Amino acid sequence: MKYRDILLVDDDDDDHEIFTTAVNQINNEINCCIINNAAEALQKLLLNEINPQAIFLDLNMPGMNGRQFLEEIKKNPTLQSIPVIIFSILGHLPTLQLMKEFGGTEFYYKTWQVQ
Repeated sequence: MKYRDILLVDDDDDDHEIFTTAVNQINNEINCCIINNAAEALQKLLLNEINPQAIFLDLNMPGMNGRQFLEEIKKNPTLQSIPVIIFSILGHLPTLQLMKEFGGTEFYYKTWQVQ
């Protein structure tokens, strides 16, 4: 992974654990900040409290959802250059096209397999 500092914005604790486990398997030197509330994540970004090189974003969250978060990020000249990777179970084509229009960089569909 080419990023050293990443932010995961996702409200699901199980997904946090799976995501960090995967990141650590790729490279345990990656700093992964997790915020489970999009409005809080946006506030921390705007206040420059966190400075990720990339943001992994879930779409389906209560309160401010991922689409709203992405819209706000892309409106801000300071934040709009941060790559936003959509990381969600919502993977149908209209959603993917919409997220691309709003500035999503890539899309990864959550598929957890229980063994």
